[in-house]
Amino acid sequence: MLYRLFYTLYDVYSPFNVFRYITFRTALAIITAIVTTLVLGPWIIEKLRKWSFTQHVRDDGPKTHFGKEGTPTMGGLLIILSIIISVLLWGDLSNRYILIMIGALLGFGIIGFIDDYLKAIKKNPKGLRAWYKFGAQIILALIIGFFFYHDPNDIYVAKLSIPFFKKWLIDLGWFYIPFSILVIVGSSNAVNLTDGIDGLAIGLVGIACLGNGALVYISGHAGFSEYLHVLFLPGTGELTVFCGAMFGASLGFLWYNSYPAEIFMGDVGSLSLGGSLGTLAVITKQEIVLVIVGGIFVIETFSVIIQVASFKLTGKRVFRMAPIHHHFEVKGWPEPKVIVRFWIVGIILALLSLTTLKVR
Repeated sequence: MLYRLFYTLYDVYSPFNVFRYITFRTALAIITAIVTTLVLGPWIIEKLRKWSFTQHVRDDGPKTHFGKEGTPTMGGLLIILSIIISVLLWGDLSNRYILIMIGALLGFGIIGFIDDYLKAIKKNPKGLRAWYKFGAQIILALIIGFFFYHDPNDIYVAKLSIPFFKKWLIDLGWFYIPFSILVIVGSSNAVNLTDGIDGLAIGLVGIACLGNGALVYISGHAGFSEYLHVLFLPGTGELTVFCGAMFGASLGFLWYNSYPAEIFMGDVGSLSLGGSLGTLAVITKQEIVLVIVGGIFVIETFSVIIQVASFKLTGKRVFRMAPIHHHFEVKGWPEPKVIVRFWIVGIILALLSLTTLKVR
């Protein structure tokens, strides 16, 4: 909105020309999302508590979490609102990739909202039935994957980019659609599984947004993409603004979600943010790099898979508790120590993902 307004005024006042630069608008998107989250945060927290949208702590979780009972949840509504406002103000809404990302954010957010609503208001501890939840996610991811598979503007359609190699592409053919579903749904649920202690997931999302933002900007820049031997994808550079909005919203939400948390993001936040990261990876052909930059999410997911498989096959558990962040809590690590150490590993993995740009 403001982007179009200000940019059209550059003929009248030349400094307005600065709004055509993605980097400038990304900075504005970060600031707008942070300010929006910080300003609306207290009001949202008060309303969620008033409407009884509060957290129910499972009996089989770490004992240190029992004190979190009654903390407002569904804070993802605040995150989504901040991202949408920021992108609407500073993003180019004529860009189809921006519209797809908004659709993914809202679509997965709605699924998470229904799940949270059933848990908080209907007092159903399991929330939305697993088949309904996964089914809705798969349908949404299928729509996104089908769109890209039949996108006439994408010259690399159905191609899988292999990091560390110069434009080494694998043609997935029709398998591209189920592969994109796996990436998007897997990313959505990986963030959801990681969201178990104060500030952990949202901090890692913010780190992933920085890494992905750099990759997106380079992919959409003809000069940088040629120099670094990255696929040049016209129009994707605009997604840097979206990444900036996600990063700003993550920082703003962390203000209230840091230990001890005043609010939790809930499934409405974790599913929407995870689904957005997965969709972003599919758009930019960086699906494998997503595994690196979101390595902690991957580790958390596999810890659950290993734990369940081990118990069903042998009757024994590999970890004291899964996901793995609970394992370290049970071992005696204080919650803040677990959070910060996982963030440090997340930063290292994000930096490692950026090395794939030069080692090609």
